[in-house]
Amino acid sequence: MLILFVVIGGFLLYHVGYSINDTVNKTKKELKLSAKRSKKVNIQKDPFTVLLIGTDGRSPYTHNWRPDVLMIAAINPKNHSMKIVSIPRDTYVEIANTNGAKDKINAAAAYAYQKKINPVQNIRETVENLFHIPIDYYAKVNFQGFTDIVNVLGGVDVNVPFSFHSKTIGGKTAYFEKGPAHLNGSEALAYVRMRRNDPEGDKGRNKRQREVVQQLVDKLTSLNVVTKFPELVETVSNNFEYSFSLSEIASLSHSYHQSKDNIEEIEIQTTPSRKYLGGVYAYIELIPEKEQERISKILQQQIEYEPSTKANIYPL
Repeated sequence: MLILFVVIGGFLLYHVGYSINDTVNKTKKELKLSAKRSKKVNIQKDPFTVLLIGTDGRSPYTHNWRPDVLMIAAINPKNHSMKIVSIPRDTYVEIANTNGAKDKINAAAAYAYQKKINPVQNIRETVENLFHIPIDYYAKVNFQGFTDIVNVLGGVDVNVPFSFHSKTIGGKTAYFEKGPAHLNGSEALAYVRMRRNDPEGDKGRNKRQREVVQQLVDKLTSLNVVTKFPELVETVSNNFEYSFSLSEIASLSHSYHQSKDNIEEIEIQTTPSRKYLGGVYAYIELIPEKEQERISKILQQQIEYEPSTKANIYPL
């Protein structure tokens, strides 16, 4: 879902200009050079990766958040292509900076707070170790950011594939009847988050996410939205952060436009299991060795990266 938020800064700069620098800069966070890179990439010509993080935080000030959505966007400006890998939140991995502790990947932020290190950096290193690739940039948004931006853009129109209901943030229940529907921000978030009652599970949720995000991107690029950009900027600055510099945002938007018709979503084939974690037998998803190697190879080839050592493998 977060592709929308990676490119929003580029759209804002393109339509409004640099008068919004101060507001946009509030969302900028530093990210040190990956240990797997010898030098910083130039996103105008070098292949690069972006780690997209969707958190379950309700406000920009909470420290008790988990990465509810984790996606790797591998972008190659040479052949104008993008590959996107979604990492299931229950994936069982070795957490970075823990001396070998294994847990669900969405626990990486909590471990970071215990170790008093940056949670985004810990998530980043965990992902880098999992697929043995560098993570060059990141973008992070919380639930409120998604909800607000849908509202600012006037809601979204969807075609509900089957009738279901889902809890909204705040405890209310949203009811979705099969067929066309117009959703506000709170309803849209509930619509794209529901997984357990979908016959296709994560696949079905991904389809609903793409349906909503494509519409939001279309709205952002329309001339009718230009007058709403000041409000959009303020919404983004409160609930969204990224590691791109202001000069890189325009290049990122350009890369997105060039590759948007050549985007491939790579699905990780996992094996469901249970593991004793935190005093309970928790549901986890395991990545078989061959599957981990397959995903690693796809991402490495996409960004033209040659690892110096073999990726870590977490056995079943």
